[in-house]
Amino acid sequence: MIQVENISKQFKIAKRKKHSSMPGLSYLKRETEYYQALDQVSFNVKKGEMIGYIGPNGAGKSTTLKILSGILHPDTGECQIMGLTPWKNRIDHVRNIGVVFGQRSQLWWDLPVKNSFDLIRDLYRVDPQRYHQQIDKLAYALAIENLLDTPVRQLSLGQRMRCEIAAALIHQPAILFLDEPTIGLDAVSKLAVRKFIIDLNQEEQTTVILTTHDMQDIEALSSRIILIGQGKILLDGSLEELKNKNQQKQIWNIEFNKGRLPHHPGIQIYQATESEALLSFDSDLLSKNEFIALLNQNLDLQSISPHATNLDHLVIQLYREYQL
Repeated sequence: MIQVENISKQFKIAKRKKHSSMPGLSYLKRETEYYQALDQVSFNVKKGEMIGYIGPNGAGKSTTLKILSGILHPDTGECQIMGLTPWKNRIDHVRNIGVVFGQRSQLWWDLPVKNSFDLIRDLYRVDPQRYHQQIDKLAYALAIENLLDTPVRQLSLGQRMRCEIAAALIHQPAILFLDEPTIGLDAVSKLAVRKFIIDLNQEEQTTVILTTHDMQDIEALSSRIILIGQGKILLDGSLEELKNKNQQKQIWNIEFNKGRLPHHPGIQIYQATESEALLSFDSDLLSKNEFIALLNQNLDLQSISPHATNLDHLVIQLYREYQL
């Protein structure tokens, strides 16, 4: 359904260089730097897949989604989505996709939500009967029936995000791009959004690509993860493959009365207080017995036990492994 082959994108950034001898020149003369946002990115997505597209800030996630949406043109590479090139066949392409950017709105700020929906209906030329059926369905599923007559500026963040998702689905797209859709939401709103996305995927086989820093979103919604860093795809596999990949790096929860944590190239410290710490050790550099002996030499050790590793810790390990 989505084929991305060797996509690259570079941005030109103008910067002022400080001149020690003549400070005034820094305001008159600018130097240009180039930032490689994407570097030979390739991946394929099948119909009905839910992809978690993750990476640190500045990794290239939003740039990728903007290229897939047709907003940006890549410098090199090819992309086909349902047989169309997003930036060449944009009018036909946008009929197949819905896009939600968590920090940007497609709703008109001073208009009631319903009026914004009506404008989007006209932009996509949605049949009136189909439009009313879709709005009724979305309003019920996202619990926004009582918000349709409320101006967008009066909505809370959670209410607005549910309306944003509804707006992206008015024309019933086959693909949904979500860029941090739960950013800043409370727990109740997050659960509501997650449930809706799961139901949408299961009932209508909508393909979803999700970028987020919330690993609970990834765990709840995605069966496949693509990790991007410094503009390159570093890992592409299932959530289970990611967990299995990191099983060898067991994290340990230790409690101690006094002492200092050992500094050793084979030991990685994740969290530490005056009496507790989360550690892991590299089995290529230390055996388990050597690890425990080193702890005993440096600490008045009270207890040591395996720590239940969650997805956040796994992703942190990946970031450190790839030096992101």
